[in-house]
Amino acid sequence: MQNVWALASLWVGLALVATLLAIWFKISTALTEIVVGTVAQLFIGALVGTAGLGAKSEWITFLAGTGAIVLTFLAGAELDPVIFRTKWKEAMVVGLVGFFGPFFGCTAIAHFVLHWTTKSSWLAGVALSTTSVAVVYAVMLELGLNKTDFGKAILAACFVNDLGTVIALGLIFSPFTIRTLVFLVVSILVFFVLPFITPKFFQHYGGRVSELEAKYILFLLFAMGGLAVWAGSEAVLPAYVIGMVLAGTVGKDHILIRRLRTLTFGLLTPFYFIRAGSFVSIPVLIAAPLVFAILFASKMISKIAGLLPTVKAFKYQREEGLYYTLMMSTGLTFGTISALFGLGHGIIDQAQYSHLVATVIASAVIPTMFANAWFMPRHLLPRSEKDEQVKEASAVPTA
Repeated sequence: MQNVWALASLWVGLALVATLLAIWFKISTALTEIVVGTVAQLFIGALVGTAGLGAKSEWITFLAGTGAIVLTFLAGAELDPVIFRTKWKEAMVVGLVGFFGPFFGCTAIAHFVLHWTTKSSWLAGVALSTTSVAVVYAVMLELGLNKTDFGKAILAACFVNDLGTVIALGLIFSPFTIRTLVFLVVSILVFFVLPFITPKFFQHYGGRVSELEAKYILFLLFAMGGLAVWAGSEAVLPAYVIGMVLAGTVGKDHILIRRLRTLTFGLLTPFYFIRAGSFVSIPVLIAAPLVFAILFASKMISKIAGLLPTVKAFKYQREEGLYYTLMMSTGLTFGTISALFGLGHGIIDQAQYSHLVATVIASAVIPTMFANAWFMPRHLLPRSEKDEQVKEASAVPTA
């Protein structure tokens, strides 16, 4: 499709449909966007060809990538430094268990059961070890749990989990070069000085209609993302840390965060989530459904088997513990990034990529749906959300 505006209207229309489905079925918009992307690619691909949806167009790739970067930044900015300091043991233990269980478990299954090569098996372990910051943050935000200690603890554990994934991907597959060293040195310097210069810069120049604060943040994210790509890494990786180090300043500016959310959820993330769903090859999955089933089962079992007793050890109630465990069992952002890294570097082939991405997407959808449908800790929801749900539940149609 050569008409950019027609293609844009198609994507925004799909986002609108996904939002309506999320409202009707009372589930996260991120999840419906993934499913809509998968279905849209199947039908549009059958009608006009695989390129009909234009998921690989440069401008769509840029918007989707920007959505992933800014969403990851916002998730990092939501990390309450006080909560992280008070619950650092919980975040470390839960996050590391959530990483190492599927990392070794899925690697073993891919190698000894599916007979993948050693490198492709390790790549599968990395891709399936993740938890989805994007999906968890989107769900926490929609429910209002991001304002609670419970939601902030989950986000902190997600950070540790995905940090393990990033380190594993870098150590196992990315060669350490002079560019890597430059990236690490610059990153450390930037992360160190940002909390000191950002508040002063905003105080002196911010608060204007020109939205200087948003431009400043986007400049940082794009600059560090570009440096990461130059060093052989991924653009989204520095965004989470930037958000985390600015959580004490940017994270407390509720007006700025709200404006960034409007930009991100209104325009950018629909392109990311719909595009992620469109990458699943339904014919490949139909041809070998057992591979997908084995990978999905290995991730879920290895995640839940380690996380459930670990979370329980921190004295959470049954409902809270199950919800915590299921949210930590999701996967999307870094899972798709890892799979795409493997495909681009010849570590996995197209069929393996399709199965990994399908597993990652399924792990974003299924645990979240189960968690929100049956194990949501409603007693922790903000009062306005609980009142609204009570009102809906008590509404009886009159004869």
